[in-house]
Amino acid sequence: MIAALREPERHGDTDQGSQYASADYKAVLKRYRCIQSMSRRGNCWDNAVAESFFATLKKGVVHGEYFATHRHARQVIFEYIEVYYNRIRRHSTNGWLSPAAFERLHYQSLEDSTAY
Repeated sequence: MIAALREPERHGDTDQGSQYASADYKAVLKRYRCIQSMSRRGNCWDNAVAESFFATLKKGVVHGEYFATHRHARQVIFEYIEVYYNRIRRHSTNGWLSPAAFERLHYQSLEDSTAY
């Protein structure tokens, strides 16, 4: 959700399936100003962070749950991602910081390095 607030570009990671290499798919990416990131053939680590995220989301929120409406599912998933996953849950790939804390430090370091 936060990616939708950022400009000027968005990133989407995909595997090498033909549906992701099609002209139609690339046209949709272009329309929404997205940059496609496609895994290299035979390199399963390219997608490791995304795969881990979706596994965690499924285990923590989706499996065993019944959502009466699509809206309810979106609300629960949004709250999990924006409240818990991005702000509270610490991640090993971020030096055991939450994504929000890691991003703050990253942008602060950029500001500090350009201040002089």
